[in-house]
Amino acid sequence: MAIHRLDLDEFDEIDYYLMAIHTSLEDYRLAYFINKILPINLSKSKNEIHAQTKEGEANFSRFYYYDEEKAVSWNLIQNKNEIISVSTNDFQNLFSNETSEVSTTIHLLPEFKKVDFFLKIDNSEEALNFSEIQQKLNTIESIAAIYAVDTDKIKSKNNLIF
Repeated sequence: MAIHRLDLDEFDEIDYYLMAIHTSLEDYRLAYFINKILPINLSKSKNEIHAQTKEGEANFSRFYYYDEEKAVSWNLIQNKNEIISVSTNDFQNLFSNETSEVSTTIHLLPEFKKVDFFLKIDNSEEALNFSEIQQKLNTIESIAAIYAVDTDKIKSKNNLIF
């Protein structure tokens, strides 16, 4: 009887490029400025990215554009989100029923807690000049820093599958 083996390492290949963005801008403002500088048209996606952590559940905003000519998809993804959970006090008496709201920050990629947004460029088989893209995005005044992320250092790669 023949033994068939399946090599799963072929599926571990990463076919995207990831840029980290540090900024104080809101997601829609950042998408607007990126659209002005790059020849893309990011728009708010109804499919937010859902992530489950030990702190709770969160949805991260996503702006999406698909370039049909080059077959490249662009995603601007929020990395930080705050969830508010309501907790009740352990000590309750007959006359008071106090609850308090606790705000917790959740990160899509916890290894990069200081990063505000990620720009994920998928299926970039055609040669894109990423250093040129980075230089153009650096001209946006409200961006403090932008740099390429080494995808080998990402522990929570499953959060980027959508």
